Amino acid sequence: MNQERMPIYEALLNHRNNRIVHFDVPSHKGGRGNPELTRFLGADCMRVDVNSMKPLDNLCHPTSVIREAEILAADAFGAKNAFLMVNGTTSAVQAMIMSVCKSGDKIILPRNVHRSAINALVVCGAIPVYINPLTNKDLGISLGISVDSLEKAIKENPDAKAVFINNPTYYGICSDLLSLTTLVHNHNMKVLVDEAHGTHFYFGENMPITAMAAKADLSAVSMHKTGGSLTQSSFLLCGENIDESYIRQIINLTQTTSGSYLLMSSLDIARKNLALHGKDIFKKTIDLTEYARHEINKLGGYIAFSEEICDGVNAFAFDKTKLSIHTRQIGLAGIEVYDTLRDEYDIQIEFGDIGNILAIISSGDRLLEIERLVASLSEIKRHYGKSPKGLMSQEYIEPQVVMSPKKSFYSEKLVLPLSESAGKIAGEFVMCYPPGIPIIAPGEIITNEIIDYILYAKEKGCLITGPQDMDIENIRIVKE
Repeated sequence: MNQERMPIYEALLNHRNNRIVHFDVPSHKGGRGNPELTRFLGADCMRVDVNSMKPLDNLCHPTSVIREAEILAADAFGAKNAFLMVNGTTSAVQAMIMSVCKSGDKIILPRNVHRSAINALVVCGAIPVYINPLTNKDLGISLGISVDSLEKAIKENPDAKAVFINNPTYYGICSDLLSLTTLVHNHNMKVLVDEAHGTHFYFGENMPITAMAAKADLSAVSMHKTGGSLTQSSFLLCGENIDESYIRQIINLTQTTSGSYLLMSSLDIARKNLALHGKDIFKKTIDLTEYARHEINKLGGYIAFSEEICDGVNAFAFDKTKLSIHTRQIGLAGIEVYDTLRDEYDIQIEFGDIGNILAIISSGDRLLEIERLVASLSEIKRHYGKSPKGLMSQEYIEPQVVMSPKKSFYSEKLVLPLSESAGKIAGEFVMCYPPGIPIIAPGEIITNEIIDYILYAKEKGCLITGPQDMDIENIRIVKE
């Protein structure tokens, strides 16, 4: 197929040049109705922020330019079908789960999933069967899914409908996706892959295997994270044995009927860019990341880890574009380094947790900026480094699930001080964001270890989200 085509972009250019008079929404009328916003975003941007109309197709039921963009995207990713998603990868993850699971159905998944996956269980009523990932104790990070652990879960739950896999994790850890997919299909279950951080796998060279190459059934791909499109834009990819018409029905249950043409055109343009230039783009990305990793490791104290942590089982492969850095040996939690980089050095990285930071590198970065990051980390170590004594080390706490997420979320609840909630069943989420992996989820027993973790993360400055109590002093528990 002609990957130089950008059907949505081309249609928008034609529309803009036709000087159409608008008596439809949006009411800013190409920017004239909101001059301040137009000055901020630019007139060209505002003129293509338009509503669905026949020449521009309709995201809910595409038959022309949007459908052409989907076909081109499917070809570029090696998928049978692709859907443009404008509610973020969250909506893609939820569509995957809701398309294969109904209320009461089991789904096997690692507990260190993004909140969007567990939110889908709250909505559709599926029952989670969690695989607890092993942890790299030196780094305090969760690893991938091993074939043995998944095989055990499948044997214990042969009635499960699907298996959900993170690949890669936020830190860059990849599982043996091909072996896992083969195992799941041998038991007549569907394979759903959260590739939110793996867009580049499809276009770079010598990358870990992609979900579509491994013959997974569905994959959620965050184009805006590593593919260059606008924030909130993603693709949902389908394998060979998926009824795409049913998937579209599921997507339309929750995705907006007012699809943003800014987001859709950004997917169209970014797909073309990756299809034509992806190898060069991600070679530059890896070169910059490897240089940064080498220079940071030379500082001492920090551990900018990579493929050396792979064991071929729980960490099958590593995404070398990820600049994941362990900070605990310099006596600082990751979130403390994150805050210091932003507040004192004007450097915004992706996230910091209690033991690590993550910097997202792309071909849009410059060597000068990499040098600035390295120099700032050196200064932070020199000025603020201390003994790591007393720092919490673990990122993952094994959950005790006693009730389904849906039943507990919608149950009658009581409010207790967090410090007094040990032994109770959580009726809401608590998580650090990013990365958005719940510390506690509805239906799980709150333990003293979980309370200590939440209080520690709060003390260190993590952004904690989920509970109705924005101050994270109280938590809603299931009324017994």
